[in-house]
Amino acid sequence: MSATAEPAPRLRDALRHVLLHLVTPLLMCLGMGLAYMGAFVTPAPHEMPVAVVGSGAQAQVLAQSVKDKAGDALDVRTVATREQAVDALKSLDIAGAYVPGAKSPELIVASAGSDMSAMAVQKVFTPVATGQGVPLKVTDVAPPVSDDPTGQGLFFLLVAVSIGSYASVAVLGAAGAGLRMRVRAGLVVGVSFAVSLIGAALAGPVFHLVHQGLWGVWAMSWLYAAGILFIGLGLHTFLKRWTTLAMMVLFVMLNFTSSGGLFRPELQNGFFGSLHAFWNGAGFVEGIRSHLYFGGYELGGHVWTLTAWLVAGLALVTVAGLWERRSAPASPAEEETEEEMEESVAV
Repeated sequence: MSATAEPAPRLRDALRHVLLHLVTPLLMCLGMGLAYMGAFVTPAPHEMPVAVVGSGAQAQVLAQSVKDKAGDALDVRTVATREQAVDALKSLDIAGAYVPGAKSPELIVASAGSDMSAMAVQKVFTPVATGQGVPLKVTDVAPPVSDDPTGQGLFFLLVAVSIGSYASVAVLGAAGAGLRMRVRAGLVVGVSFAVSLIGAALAGPVFHLVHQGLWGVWAMSWLYAAGILFIGLGLHTFLKRWTTLAMMVLFVMLNFTSSGGLFRPELQNGFFGSLHAFWNGAGFVEGIRSHLYFGGYELGGHVWTLTAWLVAGLALVTVAGLWERRSAPASPAEEETEEEMEESVAV
């Protein structure tokens, strides 16, 4: 007795199926364009903090003159001594400090904090020195390592660790759908450990972005990767095939753009600048910067940011595990379709 062949799907149903699945990449296209172009295309200073060194009336007049010309672009203040200006730079309280001088005025920057901010400050104060008819001396008190001259290597480390984490969510959520949540959570621990080791290897022995403190970079990479993976694992229970889109919104579109890896918040609009204060990518980039270049200044706060995202992920996985116990499992056919869709989108 021969098996009865299933009827071929009608053209209308097949087209509807394809068009429904095309919604995800089209939304990714729109979201990536809005996020990246909105955050990076037109960088401009917004209340960027700078300082004029000096305690007399001349310094006050110069600071006010620079402020009047810049308007809302700059937050101009005065500091009494050059040493105080250097301390403020190494605390990332200011983006640059101008030391007036009749023969050799000096601009002090800390380009490891942001090469783009240092360049923006130089554009502001070079005309001031030119107006005096003297050359401007630029001193960098916190330069990045020679293997990462722009300091942007940390941003690309963020990209590598992020992609390794959120792409793994599709595999753990779909291919591991038949496993208990406890087992998948254990896999998350192992995958985040592997991703963090890859990140540390890329930052250290491969590209030499890190000349010291590599263990600290690894630890923050693990915290960051584990947070993404646990959040993704928990979301998958509720969002299913839409999880990849949600992960890209959270950890690419909003994350890369607000991390400060290319432009610090003072060079971005208010939306992305505000995300910088608490998003996990900013905690990762700024935490590593603090660890490598600024003596651990405010490192604890950045580590707490990464920890908070990890705790949120653990809580979400706990809720998802309880939900799965009360819900009927998906059929094998549904799981196979979902797995194929999620893995193709993730790639």
